Amino acid sequence: MPLRYLFIDMNAYFASVEQQDDPRLRGRPVAVVPVDANTSSCIAASYEAKRKGVRTGTPVWQAKLLCPGIVCVHARHERYVQVHKLIVKAVGRCAPIDKVMSIDEMACKLLGTERRAADATAIALKIKAEIKRSVGDYLTCSIGVGPNVMLAKVAGDMMKPDGLTFLHPEELPGNLYPLKITDFPGIGPRMEKRFHRYGVTTTQQLMGLTVAGLSRVWESKVMGERWFYLLRGEDVPDIPTKRRTVSHSHVLPPELRTEDGSRGVMVRLIHKAAARLRSIDYWAGAMGVSVSYLDGPRWSVGTHLPKCQDTLNPLLAFGKLWDDPARPRHATPLKVGMVLSELVPSATATPSLFEQDRQVTTLSHVMDKINRAFGKHSVRFGAVMGSEDTAPTRIAFTRIPDPNPAHD
Repeated sequence: MPLRYLFIDMNAYFASVEQQDDPRLRGRPVAVVPVDANTSSCIAASYEAKRKGVRTGTPVWQAKLLCPGIVCVHARHERYVQVHKLIVKAVGRCAPIDKVMSIDEMACKLLGTERRAADATAIALKIKAEIKRSVGDYLTCSIGVGPNVMLAKVAGDMMKPDGLTFLHPEELPGNLYPLKITDFPGIGPRMEKRFHRYGVTTTQQLMGLTVAGLSRVWESKVMGERWFYLLRGEDVPDIPTKRRTVSHSHVLPPELRTEDGSRGVMVRLIHKAAARLRSIDYWAGAMGVSVSYLDGPRWSVGTHLPKCQDTLNPLLAFGKLWDDPARPRHATPLKVGMVLSELVPSATATPSLFEQDRQVTTLSHVMDKINRAFGKHSVRFGAVMGSEDTAPTRIAFTRIPDPNPAHD
């Protein structure tokens, strides 16, 4: 069984970007926060702050007690995305990227002689040097090399910051025994409690479980088989996303074939799609919108979204798309449509680190509950005012509508 993957994990990414951009922050404890308030929580911490006990999720007031002199920096979402793109390009110059896992993680597949430890080491060191050279000398990454993506990620977590660790297949499973079961991605506090209920508290006990045993813990035969082979170094294919898109379209009645009418119906469609996304418990990473005209060319644009299942993020993205200067302003709209894509189920989605994003998601779920209890449109965003009864629910061959919908 060969070494197949090299996993790159940027160290204290958000905080390191801030220290890269502002040399005055280098060597100092830094916390990245969503708002300047003691009641908010840290969404990232530099290693200087981590050594004092500050972690992601630590309340700001507590971080200041743990680490006097800590510098709280307001999060800059756009900048982190911009630097992420530079890092992807830097890594791509050293090795083909197989998967971008998140804003600060990616995996490269090793082929041929690259699977030899010496060659994989050379690639890893080249990646580290290229990131420092072309992106920033204060940005470091930990790299893990292993027989599959999961174990390569586990290896990368074993030495931080700026580490390089191998999990050699011939040393499995013994080289995993010192780890806690929560060191494996996918085993968080809730899953840890479930494992404990089955008497599994150590990695050695975890490795001793059969497929049937793992299936019982995961309450899924598919997941049980998947984990059994992943833990043994097999390169198991990703579980495909069952649902690809959530979409809605609507032919406009004559009275709504106007600039304001088409926009209002589009907003209504976005509300419906976001509510459906939550009802099937998926998260979206992209959105597309389109307008067909009676007397002009079809207009269609798209954009990426932060992985979300709320209503507000798609609405904000739509507002920017609608301002596209290429969109016809004087043609007569006939049909509008929108689609949410790049879907992932909640079981495999990584929730946002930003507190305000989590609050918006919670708010959207609360709105759904209120609308189900008291009738559709009882609570809605102001942008849908006047369009509540447009775009009524259609029954598609591939979907049975919710009999008590939140927004339909």
